[in-house]
Amino acid sequence: MAILNIIFTIVEFIGGVLTNSLAIITDALHDLGDSLVLLSAWKIEKVSHKKPDWKRTFGYRRLSLISAFINAVVLLGGSIVILFQAIGRLIEPQPVEPLGMIGIAIVGIIANTIGSFQLKHGKTLNERVLSWHLMEDVLGWVGVLIAATVIYFTNLYIIDPILTILFTGIVLWGVWRNSKELFNIFLEGAPSEQPLAKITGEIENIENIRYVYDIHLWSLDGEHHLGSVKAIVEESGIKNHDKTIREVKEILQKYNVTHSTVELERCLPKESQEQDFLK
Repeated sequence: MAILNIIFTIVEFIGGVLTNSLAIITDALHDLGDSLVLLSAWKIEKVSHKKPDWKRTFGYRRLSLISAFINAVVLLGGSIVILFQAIGRLIEPQPVEPLGMIGIAIVGIIANTIGSFQLKHGKTLNERVLSWHLMEDVLGWVGVLIAATVIYFTNLYIIDPILTILFTGIVLWGVWRNSKELFNIFLEGAPSEQPLAKITGEIENIENIRYVYDIHLWSLDGEHHLGSVKAIVEESGIKNHDKTIREVKEILQKYNVTHSTVELERCLPKESQEQDFLK
């Protein structure tokens, strides 16, 4: 799938240059980002599943973040360059080859539709997500097809830079959305879908636990989450140490925290231990 995507991306770039269409070049840039993701996922997949060692005790799963960062940089830089070109063409529209655009659009619709159906029944989450992404690309190519048809009959060449700006906006929105999560992982922030306050409340509802005073959640790669919890417990909680820890871990696992460390301590003055952000 990655090889086919790369071949089609090259065809798009060549077709965009030959037809003088910035809209097609923009979509080629978009597909280049997809190709980088597919290639890096294929290359990094085996390495990221290597067992932890003495140097990297959490393993190699964060390698996937490198490819995501490179992808964001490529898409951001390319989009800015194309955006400036499109603004220039808004002021002074340039002729494009609508028949060539129509031909490339038809190929794009067929190729992305086939790819989407191939991945639709995939077993992994990434395959299913990519399937939907390819269907979005189909809609984009339908837009190119309609725009090229209108240009063919009207010679309204300004439609091409308008479509280019629209596509570039979509690409930049995707970069922004993904980059926020990427930086959150780099900063070891709590996974955005995990309600930290709610998790803390559920843990504090466990029998014998008085309160949580030190809790941290972070993610290795956006899918595998880790956590550490310190809690003040009643004396009976210390006696039932294993049972209490098991109950805390069960709550964390419910929120997709696959690796956790739980520490229980006897009652201390709450003011001396409470985490500032939990006040």
